[in-house]
Amino acid sequence: MNEKEIKVQSGAGMIAVDLLMLVFSLFLIIIGAIVETDGHRPLAVAAIVLGAFLLVVWIVFSTGFFTLQPNVAAVLILFGDYKGTVKQPGWHWTNPFVTKKKISLRSRNLNGEKLKVNDEAGNPVEIAAVIVWHVQNTYEALFNVENYTDYVKTQSESAIRHLAGLYPYDITDDNQKLSLRGSADEVAEALTRELQERLGKSGVVIEEARLSHLAYAPEIAAVMLQRQQASAIVAARQKIVEGAVGMVEMALNRIEANGTAQFDEERKAAMVSNLMVVLCGERAAQPVINTGTIYN
Repeated sequence: MNEKEIKVQSGAGMIAVDLLMLVFSLFLIIIGAIVETDGHRPLAVAAIVLGAFLLVVWIVFSTGFFTLQPNVAAVLILFGDYKGTVKQPGWHWTNPFVTKKKISLRSRNLNGEKLKVNDEAGNPVEIAAVIVWHVQNTYEALFNVENYTDYVKTQSESAIRHLAGLYPYDITDDNQKLSLRGSADEVAEALTRELQERLGKSGVVIEEARLSHLAYAPEIAAVMLQRQQASAIVAARQKIVEGAVGMVEMALNRIEANGTAQFDEERKAAMVSNLMVVLCGERAAQPVINTGTIYN
């Protein structure tokens, strides 16, 4: 069975009936008391009994009133039978014997706890996510699962654990395209899609899901930091060497093109070596003045 939205009586319209019943029941009780003092006991008893009965009916009748705020729904159940869902905000009245269970349709935040899981490469990482969700189908949320709030929390944790095992923490190979750290949008989209598949039968819609925390586990954090630093140093050195080679090549071509000097292969190799040392060294080179010829 799917959700069925229904309309009920307006509370403002039924309050007149409610007050009229209260006034009439009190009137009968008072009249019965007056008649009894005049010696008409049977008539007095009948009036009092009828008045008391109407007073009980009034009490039961009054329990049918309920109010709904915007984005709050009421699921109506009569003796175990689902009658429908009221979503219209305002003051309402329905059958007093109907059980009214209110469900919020507003967006909710689930700030997940930090979980320790293994990424695709088997490295232990700490991961957490923030999930924005709301109830769309009140029938499924109330009757398909035991507790839809706990269901969302449990399934979210399971989805995050599964997602973390599908991607590496960071890209370490040129063939890899996605990672938990470097592909935030793609990972968030995949998490949202998986959560919606898991929570579809509970009447819940996932609005957004994003990672709120991502880090290596403490036991390997120092090692991974050294690895990242080494990778950064290697990458920087590669850029420096590429730039230095281009500068040396440009310098040699300009010298030969302008006729500034002519070098044989041995001297050209020596010049290349010296320029590479100067350009790639971590410290400033100390100049050495040659007072002789270049062949001494």
